[in-house]
Formats: sequence, structure tokens, C-alpha cells
Amino acid sequence: MAEMGRAAVCDRGALLPGGFWAAVAVWLERPQVANKRLCGVRLESRRSAVLPRTEARGPRSSTGPEQEQRAAVGCGPEDGPGPAQRSPEGGPGPRSDADLEQPQGRRQRGEKKREAAAAPLLAASPGQPGKARVGEDDFPASDLDSLWDDFSQSLAGDNQDLLAFLTGAGAGSQPEAQHELDVTLRIVIPKRSPRCPLSAPKREIVVQDVLSGTVTFLPLEEDDKGNLKVMRSNVYQIQLSHIKEEWFISVLIFCPERWHSDGIVYPKLTWLGGELLAKLARWSVESRPSGFKSTLSLISIVKYSKAYQELKEKYKDMVKVWPEVTDPEKFVYEDVAIAAYLLVLWEEERAERGVTAKQSFVDLGCGNGLLVHMLSSEGHPGRGIDVRRRKIWDMYGPQTRLEEDAITPNDRTLFPDVDWLIGNHSDELTPWIPVIAARSSYNCRFFVLPCCFFDFIGRYHRRQSKQTQYRGYLDFITEVGLTCGFRVEEDCLRIPSTKRVCLIGKSRTYPAAGEASVDAQRTQYIHRRQGCPGSPPGRAPAPPVPRAAASSMDRPDGRSDSHGAPDAGAGPVPEARAEGLWLSGFRSREKAERVRNCAALPRDFVDQVVLQVANLLLGRKQLNPTSSHGAGFKTWNQGESLSLAEVASRLDRETLQRLKQECGGLQTLLKNSHQVFQVLKGRVHIRDWRAEKLPKERPPEAKRTLLSGAFKTRLCWFFTHHPDGCVLPSDRCPFAHGPGELRPPPATERKKQRL
Repeated sequence: MAEMGRAAVCDRGALLPGGFWAAVAVWLERPQVANKRLCGVRLESRRSAVLPRTEARGPRSSTGPEQEQRAAVGCGPEDGPGPAQRSPEGGPGPRSDADLEQPQGRRQRGEKKREAAAAPLLAASPGQPGKARVGEDDFPASDLDSLWDDFSQSLAGDNQDLLAFLTGAGAGSQPEAQHELDVTLRIVIPKRSPRCPLSAPKREIVVQDVLSGTVTFLPLEEDDKGNLKVMRSNVYQIQLSHIKEEWFISVLIFCPERWHSDGIVYPKLTWLGGELLAKLARWSVESRPSGFKSTLSLISIVKYSKAYQELKEKYKDMVKVWPEVTDPEKFVYEDVAIAAYLLVLWEEERAERGVTAKQSFVDLGCGNGLLVHMLSSEGHPGRGIDVRRRKIWDMYGPQTRLEEDAITPNDRTLFPDVDWLIGNHSDELTPWIPVIAARSSYNCRFFVLPCCFFDFIGRYHRRQSKQTQYRGYLDFITEVGLTCGFRVEEDCLRIPSTKRVCLIGKSRTYPAAGEASVDAQRTQYIHRRQGCPGSPPGRAPAPPVPRAAASSMDRPDGRSDSHGAPDAGAGPVPEARAEGLWLSGFRSREKAERVRNCAALPRDFVDQVVLQVANLLLGRKQLNPTSSHGAGFKTWNQGESLSLAEVASRLDRETLQRLKQECGGLQTLLKNSHQVFQVLKGRVHIRDWRAEKLPKERPPEAKRTLLSGAFKTRLCWFFTHHPDGCVLPSDRCPFAHGPGELRPPPATERKKQRL
């Protein structure tokens, strides 16, 4: 036995030892977070177990010069909190003699501590809580009970040294009171890659000894008869210890001289004792519990890995011919991952329902249409609808059905013959998709991947300050799905995006005969959400909503701004009811996408705002519209810094209203004017060009060839407007000091092609 690495853990937040078990849960359930060559794991089963009693034996290899105090998982002599929870006592001390003298009390405390240590596993395991997904793919579930019984018998017989490794028994140690262990059987699934042959999934038994602060990984291999046994050469242990008021995490190897590394499932020992150990130490003291599920918790990871690699190989050339202005790698591989997820989800659904016909679909707000193209190419009949046609649509061919149309939620936008409705970053349609699916037919299901935050009308306004806006919006869409009568499930995709949580409605909570009453509840909920007293024809009217429930941030025109919902008094007008609209006031995206990054604002308006803000920062010292000062002054007024809120409070209402219609508003305009301003951490500064990295001075004959093609293509704002002129001399300033220095801007590649 050898120690491959030891890391000291600075526990300023008093999160240990609970934080250690939270970190272990990540490595146990989501090892792909640390080992990028893994696709994930499948947790097959769990149980409690007891090791055979240890007997006095020879000395054990020491893991350090000090006498270690093995850490208990609890946070004090009494019952401890679960993983990642803070301890009132600040963490456990060493084992005391009283613990050994009171085995009964210790067993009771150990039972509660084991439950606390198992909390992360139960919370994030796939399938039903506390129950692993079994019997899927080509890897039948193994019997953990029989595996453990055989292993226990071997420990009592020929594997006494491995028993000592598990228990940490030293020379002359006395048999301890037996306590239960948490034992998990998992399958480690490697990534599939065309450049690397597929390594077969490996099974492991993971033994968590809560009281001793150790977790041991026992890889399994098949013998000549096909029976599973422990692979002694690759047994390793992660250990938490408390030595002289300091916490340490160590990685111990049972047989380092026989360790076999395949570079995938079994990494090199240097990686275990270095990179993995560092990650565990960091995770142990991070008090940021995630509010989301682990990735791919609703589908088979093995099937997903296979489908993803096949689609990635099939559509990788799309990156080379991508005609849109968006990032091809992000959008292509994101849609590949979403398509792989849906294909596996639908395959498993067909198996559950005992059908063979592939599901049909409609993608509402399909954008570039690549997801529709992939699903259609894999045999699923479907189409995509978007308000704007994309250039890439022409590349797909006639088998991919894409329609340019605006979707308005009403009685005519139903899809009774469709199995699934998809909302992939569907913006203003996202909250309506569960409603459309519910009203299309009793058998229609939905899949949404929310991104931008929209309510039924206008922008979504967070109503719970203790949540992030993203978490609050996901809860809102879940609430919509539940109100529509769906059992809503949540999963996390593996896509290159910060918004990667999907919501799925596969089944209903009511029988088909109850559709009328449930639909009345949907209508009531939608109108109550927006404070609408009326209802569409033929449906029960919603009760009036108190005015106090309406948002105080409403706009005068009744449309929602980025902070709230429309006016609570705005209900469906008679014309809307005649047209069968479900809620008056809904507006889909404009067919022609409007530029809203302040780049299309009139030049005189932008110049006026820039002068106003510069005047504020310079202490209201009058700016000279025709200043021509050089750099011969001793001091240069850089002005003060103001927060964005302070700047906004000093601008007139008309200017703010105009900026509010742009994405980012005032901050975007100031960042666009980067020649004049610098926006750092929410504060606005006058830019000092002396601190910028400018082209180094070169011999005069070299300047003309080495300077940037964009050098001096615009007038220097400081030379023209600043009371002290430009801080740089003319030959050092990248902007023109007067019209005489202006150079024509270089032609872009697109302009050259046109010529």
C-alpha cells in the first residue's frame, strides 16, 4: 500500500467533513466532470454491509510521519449534518475513548451519519430516488448481494491484506465494534470516439466507510468462467484525515507496483494523486450546492454516447459550410447533442409503449433548422416552423420540411396528429408549448429547452428573490406544464451552453375523460398569471385578480418590459375572442430581425449621450467642441468614475426610454464608445490611452508597413472634445488629430469580393 498524494484542505467555512462526502459523491456519480475520457456512470444498486472483524496482524505501511486521526463523517460527537452542510461545532475531532467504550451509542450515531453521507447519492441517482436504472442496454444488472457475499468470504480467507486496507487496521490493533458500510455497484462508461477504440464499460464496487472517512473503489473483472471478482491490482482509496487541527485528503493505492492503466477508465497513478486529488480538495470546501439534476439522468448514457458519436461523425462537415453568421461549432455540436438525446429518449419511449413506429414532431421556433434536419434524416417524420427563413435552409434538401410562419397561440395553431412538440430556445413560445401540446391532443407530448425568459405575454419577471432568474424561470415552465396536466420531468443536457436544462412532459396526470375540466383550469391559470378577467369563448371565465397582484413596472402601452408583465387590466378584446386567440396581447418576433445593440441609433443621438456622460465624469467641466490641445500640458483631467446607476440617474427620461429599447441599454452604448469610456465592474471611467498597449515606436521607414490597416481611420474624440486635448502625441495616437491625418478605412473581405 502506498500513498500517491496528500492535499491539505483549508476549511475556512467549516464545511468538512460534510463537504468531503459531497465531493466524493461527484466522483462517484459524475466522474466525467474530472475524467473527460468518461461518458458517465450507471448506478446499478446499493446496500448496507458489514466487513468481517479485523484481527491483529503485522504492521501496516504508514501514510505519513504523524499518527493520523481518521475522520468521522459526522460534524461532532452528536448527529452531524449531511454533505456540504455547515456544522455548528465546526467539524469532528479525533475518535475518543468514549466512542470505543459505548459501541451501542456509536452504532446509533453511525446510522444517522451514514444516512447523511448517502444523501448526495440518493439525490442525484438516475431513475427513481434511491433506485438505480437496471436491465438496460447490453449490460445486465449484477446481483450486488451475491457479489458482496463472495467478496466478504474472500476477505476472511485469502484477502486479509485487502481487509486491512479497507479497515485501516494497524499493528496490534484491537477488533473494533462492527459498523455498517454503504456499498454501491456502478458501471463506468467510457466515451466513444472514432479515433480511439471503444473501451468496454467496467464495473466497480464502491465502499463508503462513513465513520472512518474513507471510500474504497474495488474494480471488478471476469475470470475464466465468466464470474466477477475484485481486480486487486487497481484497488484504490480516498481518505479524509484530521491531523493536528488540519484536514487532509489522501489517495492510497493498494498495489501500486501492479497498477494497470488503460488511460480511460483506469487513469495513471500520477493523475489520481495529482489532478483528481486537487479537484476533490477544491470541491470539498465549495459551499455551492447545485439546484439542478446531474446530466442525462432520464436516459441511458451508453445509448446516448453511441448516438452522439454517430451523429457527430455524420454531420461534422456542417461546420465547414456553415453559411450563417453564428458560431458553427457551437450550434452544430449543440444540435447534435440535442438530437442524440431526443433519439434515445424516443427509442426508450417506444420500448416502454411496445410500439415500433417512430414518433412525429414539430419544432416550434426551429431557427436554423438543423435539429429538424437531423431528426428527419434519422427517420422521424416532422417539420420545423420559424418566423424567419434562414440561408442554411436551402442546403438541407426537400426531405427536411421547414416553414416560414409566425406562431400565435390560438385555436388554429394545434397539432392533433403530432406526437411531440419541441421548443429549442423558442423564446416567446416557450411557456405556450405545454399549453399547445395539451390542447392539441391527449397523446401529444412536449420537450422544451428554455433560454430567454418570456412569460405568456412579454418578458418574465422573477417573483422569488432567493432563486436565480434561471432557476425561477424553469420552475415557472414546470408549473405551466403541471397546470396543463403533464407529469413534468427535468434533465440536464451535455451541450456547450449555460442554459442546458430541459423540461419534458411525457404523460398526463388525468384520464382523457377529464380533458374539459383540466382545460378550464389551464385557461384560468393563464389569465390569472397575466391578470386577465376575461376568457376565450366556450370556456369558464377566470376570477378577477386583485390589482395588487399586477406588476408595478408596467409600460404605458400595455406591453411588458424586461421587468414585468403587461397591465393587469388588459384582457382579451372582442376581436381577439372572435379570432379564437387564447390571450390578447401576444406578439411573436418580427420577421425582419431588428438590430438592437445600439449600432443602429442615430449618430447625433449617440454623440449627445457620449458628451453628456463625459461631462458628468469630468466634473461638469465644460467640454470644448473644437479643442485642439496637444500633449504639452503637465496634467490631464481623467475625471472620476461613476456607477452605471449613477450615470443613468443623471440622464433625462427621454434618453433613458430610448436606450431601454436596446439590448443592454446605456451599458451597451458606453461599451460601444470604447475610444472614450471604459466600463469595469459596473463603473464608468474615462479611458486613459496611456495605459493601453499601443504599437511600439519603429523607424520612420518601417511605420507605413507595420502599422495596422485601421490606424487613424477615425477622428480622435479627445483631440476634438476634451478640455485638455488628447493625452497622446499625434504620432502615438491611433486616431487622427484633425481631418488632415485621416486615412481611408481598409476594404473588408466581403467588399473585396463584391468588387
